[in-house]
Amino acid sequence: MNETLTLALACVAGTGLGAVFFGGLWWTVRGCASYKQPALWFFGSLLLRMGITLAGFYVVSNHHWERLLLCLLGFVVARPVVGWLTRPSEARPAREANHAP
Repeated sequence: MNETLTLALACVAGTGLGAVFFGGLWWTVRGCASYKQPALWFFGSLLLRMGITLAGFYVVSNHHWERLLLCLLGFVVARPVVGWLTRPSEARPAREANHAP
């Protein structure tokens, strides 16, 4: 396979891993009020998300540091994207009210 295509796919895979990691974090935090034992849920979620992410990095890199680096880049890029997609509507800037002079 073409090396450029392989590196691009590594970056896309990193973005997917980041979406799973940060999306899972958002899902865990969002539901924490309804959990009977929130600390156990947070810890379990952390272990699951870290396991998926590290296994994904290992598989994608295939012992090539270039692939690992681009996978990490995609992972980091996914963070603000997931934050933007999951922010509540109240956090979006509201229009300022007209004030009398």
